[in-house]
Amino acid sequence: MHTTDAFDGLRCLDCDALFDPGVSRCPDCGGALAPTYEEGALASAHDALDGEGGGLERYAEMLPFPADRLVTVSEGDTPLVSCPDLADELGVEQVAVKDEARNPTGSIVDREMALAVTAAHEEGADDIALPTMGNGGQAAASYASRAGLDSHSFVPSRTTFQNKAMINVHGGDMNVVGGRFGDAVGAFEDAIAEEAWHSLAPFETPYRHEGVKTIAYELAADDVPDAVVCPTGHGIALVGLYRGFQELEATGHIAEMPRLYAAQAAGCAPIAAAWEDGDETAEVWEHPDTICGPLEIPDPAGARYVIDALEATDGAAIGTVDDEILEDALELAQAGVPTSATGGAALSGAKALADQGAFETDDSVVLVNPTTANREADLLRSHLMSKGI
Repeated sequence: MHTTDAFDGLRCLDCDALFDPGVSRCPDCGGALAPTYEEGALASAHDALDGEGGGLERYAEMLPFPADRLVTVSEGDTPLVSCPDLADELGVEQVAVKDEARNPTGSIVDREMALAVTAAHEEGADDIALPTMGNGGQAAASYASRAGLDSHSFVPSRTTFQNKAMINVHGGDMNVVGGRFGDAVGAFEDAIAEEAWHSLAPFETPYRHEGVKTIAYELAADDVPDAVVCPTGHGIALVGLYRGFQELEATGHIAEMPRLYAAQAAGCAPIAAAWEDGDETAEVWEHPDTICGPLEIPDPAGARYVIDALEATDGAAIGTVDDEILEDALELAQAGVPTSATGGAALSGAKALADQGAFETDDSVVLVNPTTANREADLLRSHLMSKGI
């Protein structure tokens, strides 16, 4: 495996044990793993934050794999769109949308798959596989095809047509499973037990959340916000953000981390419920029901790591109802920022947090839009029709 000088192996997020590359979960306690880096090399590499180059390749020295080994289609460098009217509405100084819809396949998962598929390729895999609500399947198919690997996605039948179609368009094998996400997970687990496939399931690879930390680098290259509100299913994005800001603080590149907030749909809000109850991790949500597919994750793989990140940054988790999520997605779209239904959860969550007094008047707040509005256009149009429009 070709790795960067800074990369120093994989560390367990639960027991802190250190392992060589090639391990997917901690063999000691079963915890999730994350890359770790030699401190001096990482501090030096962070000086390149303002350097030349684009996408994840710019940050390769702070990632496990060199730029010339990355499986990349120029993901990253997504815009930060200012929304002054929203700042007035939330009673803060600044609001901006970090628009991950501008990634190549239209979602934040492109950052994840750039590293995860690179790792699979470096480890000699021929096939990668994952359960997905759709965004991950499309990104996995795209990056696997670019690396010359086969991909296998297990998708619940309620996933939107656009997501299903694009998995096949990118050359991926798609298995549509009747039911909800838990049914897709079961089918995936049955299949991968019989096949020599490399798992890219959430937190079954150390590299998906590592790709997302580059958002923190991009935000730090501007002005570090006071708060970031991120729609949260499994928790990959929020854990990645935390890792990026944690590194930047540890190497002295930022004075302190922003407060991180997990926004969920009230119809499936296991992390928000755990946060409200003061629990260390989330219980399985018995009856998941939200129109936002990427948020309908009843048993989030990264729940306890999300809660750790919220505690460490003085953040919080919150759930809002579907009608509010859809209405706020429309509000952004009609202000010229086309935001997915899932992205609407960031704004509805921010509004609820503002009502609770979470923000100061001089705060700058970033809302993460994780996926393209076009992929969830039918949801938004149906909501308009329900209003007689």
